[in-house]
Amino acid sequence: MPELFSKKDLLMIEIFKTNVKNERQAESLLALLNQHFPSTEINFDLDDCDRILRVKGENFCSLNIIKILVDKGVECQLLE
Repeated sequence: MPELFSKKDLLMIEIFKTNVKNERQAESLLALLNQHFPSTEINFDLDDCDRILRVKGENFCSLNIIKILVDKGVECQLLE
C-alpha cells in the first residue's frame, strides 16, 4: 500500500505573539526552547509589532511552548 503522507506532510508551523523585549531575552528563550524541542526550528521576529515567535517542526505541543514562556514571565499567545 502506498504511503499516504510523507514525513514532510507532518511538519507543523505555529506562530505566537509575545512581548519579548530585546535580542538578549530572545536568545535566552531560544536556548531554553531548543533544549525542550531540539528537533524544531525556532526563531523570533522582534521587528514585527507582535514580537513574533515561529516554531516549525514535528511533534511539539503549542501549549507547552506557551507554558514555558509564561513561566519565564513572557506573554505568549498563539496567532490564528
